[in-house]
Amino acid sequence: MSRRLLPLLSLLLVASTLQAADKPNILFIFSDDQCYETIGAHGLTDIDTPNLDRLAKEGASFSHAYNMGAWAGAVCMSSRACLNTGRFLWDAKEATRECSQGKRKSWSQLMSDHGYETYMSGKWHVGGLSATKVFDQTGKVRAGMPKQKPAGYNRPKDESDYETGWKPWDKAQGGFWEGGTHWSEVLADESVAYLGEKADSDNPFFMYVAFNAPHDPRQAPKEYIDRYPLQRIKVPENFIPQYPDQGADGVPIIRDEKLAPFPRTVFAIKVNRQEYYASITHMDAQIGRILDALEKSGKADNTWIIFSSDHGLSVGHHGLVGKQNMYDPAMRAPFIVWGPGVKAGTTIDAPIYIQDAMATALEISGQTVPETVDYKSVLPLLDGRAEKSYDNIYGAYIDTQRMILSGEWKLIAYPQLKKVKLFHLKKDPMEISDLAGNSEYSEILAHLTALLENTMDEMNDPMTSLEEANYPKQLKKEKKDDH
Repeated sequence: MSRRLLPLLSLLLVASTLQAADKPNILFIFSDDQCYETIGAHGLTDIDTPNLDRLAKEGASFSHAYNMGAWAGAVCMSSRACLNTGRFLWDAKEATRECSQGKRKSWSQLMSDHGYETYMSGKWHVGGLSATKVFDQTGKVRAGMPKQKPAGYNRPKDESDYETGWKPWDKAQGGFWEGGTHWSEVLADESVAYLGEKADSDNPFFMYVAFNAPHDPRQAPKEYIDRYPLQRIKVPENFIPQYPDQGADGVPIIRDEKLAPFPRTVFAIKVNRQEYYASITHMDAQIGRILDALEKSGKADNTWIIFSSDHGLSVGHHGLVGKQNMYDPAMRAPFIVWGPGVKAGTTIDAPIYIQDAMATALEISGQTVPETVDYKSVLPLLDGRAEKSYDNIYGAYIDTQRMILSGEWKLIAYPQLKKVKLFHLKKDPMEISDLAGNSEYSEILAHLTALLENTMDEMNDPMTSLEEANYPKQLKKEKKDDH
C-alpha cells in the first residue's frame, strides 16, 4: 500500500469513528397491553411506577397516544406490524411481507443501514417477519403471549375462589413463570448484559426491549400482589356489570373478555386490576434495572429513551376487560420520550400514534424519514416546530368498528349494527354520555361521519362505506381468538 494513502485512510477512519460516536444511542422500551392511565406520575390511578415516573418527570409525556387498531383479534400483532414497518394499518400486513422478502426495510434495518448496532429481546409477534433476520443480535425472542391455563379464566367468581384458586405467583401455573424465572426478569437480565457489552464500544446502538407484561396471565411475585390490597383498588368511574352490546357490535365474547366472570362484579374487577397493577409494578422494577445499567455503562448522556405500549386495555372500563374496542382505555397507551435537550416534565396533549416511535427514532439518529413511512416523528412537537402531527386520529377493528377523533369529539361507528356513538371527550373523558341521539349535535355527528368515511378511503380501509359494510373474505378469515 502506498505510504501516501496511509494518512488519508487514517483520517477517514478517525472521521468515521467520530461520526459513529456522535450518533445518539436509542433505547426503545415497549410493554404489552398497558393502558395510558397506569403511570403513577400521570396521577390517573393509584399505581407504583417509580422508574417510569422518573422518565416522565425528566422527559416528555404524550397524553393522547393511540394505536390505530387491528385487522384481527390479535391486536398486538397488527400494532407491532405497523410499528416495525412504519405503514398505516391496512398497508402494514403487506409491508411486513415485503420486509420478509427483502423488498422493504424494517425499522431495525433502517437503523442498521445508518451505522447502528441493533439488538432485540422480548415479545416480537410480527407475523411473517423474523426478528433474528432483521436485528444484528437478539436475546430471547417471544412469539406472543405466555400460555394461559383454564384456571386463569372466569375468575374470581367469589371470595372463596379468590382465596383458593389460581395464584399469580404460583410457578406451577406456567405462563410468565415458564422456564423458572419470570419473563420480565429474563428480559431485564439480557438487556443489562447487552448494555454491559456496550460500555467499551464507540458504535451507536438501537435497543428494542419488548416486555410481554402486563399482558395476561397477569403474574408477578407475591410481594408485588401484596402491595395492592383490594381496598386500595378502585373500579373505573365508567364501570358497568355488563357491556350492553357485547357480542353484537364487534366486541364478541372472545378470549380476553373471558378472563373475568359475566356479569362483571366490583370484586372481580378489583382482583383483575390488582394483578394488572402488580404486573406493571414488577415490570417497572425491571425497567429500573435497565436504566441503572445504562447509567453504569456511561452511555446515558448520549442516549434517547422512548417508552410506549402496543395499545391499552379495558380491565373493567365499560364492563369490558380486553382491547378489541374503540374506547380510549383500549386504544390509548403511555408514550414517553427522554433524552438530551428534552424539557423535563413536559406534557403534550396533541394526539399521536404510538407507532410514531419509529419515525421519531429515525429522526433522532439523523436520518431523513423515508416517504414509505406513514407515521410521523414527535420531535417537531417537542421542539416547537409543530403544534400537532395529525388533524384527526383514525381507528379500526376488523369489520365491526371504526373510530375518528377530531379535536374534542370522538365518533365510534359499528357498521354491522348501523349504529354510532358520539362523545365530547373534553367534557366526558370517560366516554359515559353518548350524544349520538341528541339532535343538538346532529351537525357534529354528520360532519364526523363524513370525515370518518373520507379517512377510511385515505387509509385504504377495505370497508368502503359505513352504510354498505363489506369486508374482503380473506381478511375475515383472520378474526382469530389468539393474542
